[in-house]
Amino acid sequence: MLYYLFEYLEKQFQFPGATLFGFLTFRAALAMILSLLISTIYGKRIIKFLKKKQLGETIRDLGLEGQAEKAGTPTMGGIIIILATLIPVVLLAKLENIYIILLIVTTIWMGTIGFIDDYIKKFKNDKEGLKGRFKILGQVGLGVIVGMTLFFHQDVTMKEKLPVEEQRVLLAENPDIEPSKLFQDEVKSTKTTIPFVKGNEFDYADLITWISPDLKKYAWVIFILVAIFIITAVSNGANLTDGIDGLAAGTSAIIVLTLGIFAWVSGNIIFSEYLNIMYIPRVEEITIYITAFVGSLIGFLWYNTYPAQVFMGDTGSLTIGGIIAVIAIAVRKEWLIPVLCGIFLAENLSVVMQVSWFKYTKKKYGEGRRIFKMSPLHHHYQKSGYHESKIVTRFWIIGILLAILSIVTLKIR
Repeated sequence: MLYYLFEYLEKQFQFPGATLFGFLTFRAALAMILSLLISTIYGKRIIKFLKKKQLGETIRDLGLEGQAEKAGTPTMGGIIIILATLIPVVLLAKLENIYIILLIVTTIWMGTIGFIDDYIKKFKNDKEGLKGRFKILGQVGLGVIVGMTLFFHQDVTMKEKLPVEEQRVLLAENPDIEPSKLFQDEVKSTKTTIPFVKGNEFDYADLITWISPDLKKYAWVIFILVAIFIITAVSNGANLTDGIDGLAAGTSAIIVLTLGIFAWVSGNIIFSEYLNIMYIPRVEEITIYITAFVGSLIGFLWYNTYPAQVFMGDTGSLTIGGIIAVIAIAVRKEWLIPVLCGIFLAENLSVVMQVSWFKYTKKKYGEGRRIFKMSPLHHHYQKSGYHESKIVTRFWIIGILLAILSIVTLKIR
């Protein structure tokens, strides 16, 4: 809204300073500052409101150190993250941008699912919350919306570089040629980025066109299935990671900031040409959303670090995972998720391995056995005697290393 206001003031009255709102970097910085202020200043008021409504967490006795002290800590704090993200975005982003619209829908959609889950836990006294099949149904529904939008919407395009020989001819004729002249026209594409592979690109259509070239028109089915899988996996991974103070919020901030770098360079034709990566027109606007989101996560950490004054609940964790997944798909970096979201992946795998091994050994030996002392993985380290602050800090460090590795893959072919 402020973007459109100052755009109008600049065009009509040449208002001093109004041109600043035309710069992506200025709006991105302002979005982060606003989200930080909202999450820290108004976050305290929201926490007081949650306490007043007696929305404290009920803690199950899992034999973890310091667990009993957390009983009664307000939950549903994900509301802070959602509000602190959406308000700056509505004020500063180009709201007609399809990527921004999609992320707003994702935030509201996943936030609603998480809120319903937390509501059932607190007001219906059902510790299990929303049934798993309904959560999955909601995630699948979002995957269909995201997949169809990104596949069919006219503004979701990409530009590929001209063949090498054509580039050489153009550069020989004019060494100072504009980078945009080295790219082809905008096209709809099902190509994405795959790390550590020559060319760094993969076309989802190839999964079916090897059978018959005529099947290319059905590539949208593959794309939607991939979107469903990624959104479901990442949102559940974030949900499992939210188990100790500051772990999910801090890890997610690192992941999202890295995706912000990808969004910025992928939407900038100069950096796209220099890094030899696909150029995605209009995707750079996601940077506004990302900086607002990072600011809200850091602001939330003000109250969520040990000892936590508020928990994000499923309202926050499911929303975080959904947003990360959609951003990754939008910037065509979804296959970097196993590396970038390595913490989420480890948490997910620890649960799958623990449950599978327990069921297998119970069936074979009549007694269930465990791989970890407890799952998800962070609880294993708690059971091993590590203080949760140390666990969180070390997971953050690993997250930073994975983020650096993900960025390096831009040039590793």
